[in-house]
Amino acid sequence: MTETLFYHLERRVLEDVLPGLVEKSLQRGWRAIIRTDSAERSDSLDTLLWTYDDQSFLPHAQQGDGDPARQPVLITVEDGNPNAAQILFCVGGAQPADWADAKLAELARIVLLFDGRDPAMLDTARAAWKEAKGAGHDVTYWKESPSGKFEKQN
Repeated sequence: MTETLFYHLERRVLEDVLPGLVEKSLQRGWRAIIRTDSAERSDSLDTLLWTYDDQSFLPHAQQGDGDPARQPVLITVEDGNPNAAQILFCVGGAQPADWADAKLAELARIVLLFDGRDPAMLDTARAAWKEAKGAGHDVTYWKESPSGKFEKQN
């Protein structure tokens, strides 16, 4: 099944980490979907991707803004893959509705980012880990080191 990475945020916040991960995905030639837990978070990430770096921006749109098939990065609260993305970022507790869905196998990677300082987010991530692993995904756990780099945990 799909390579699934769980990123445990402890020192930095989502807004500090996500743009760099999306940039790396685009550099690989991948399209991306960012699935959020709410329209409010989608709006916030939309603004972030336009403004996080004075020297550049990440080309993207929210679901409902134009033709999703033309978007290299699509922000949405909905399931599906309307821009034929290779990578799915899940934030704010969002995750695939069904980890056993065969359509997830079309993705190269799923990245679930969660705030390790929030007990509810930890519980949600633990449950998602069990579901993803149970559905046959190749799951790995990445934790921030004291230097802020992500290190794969065994």
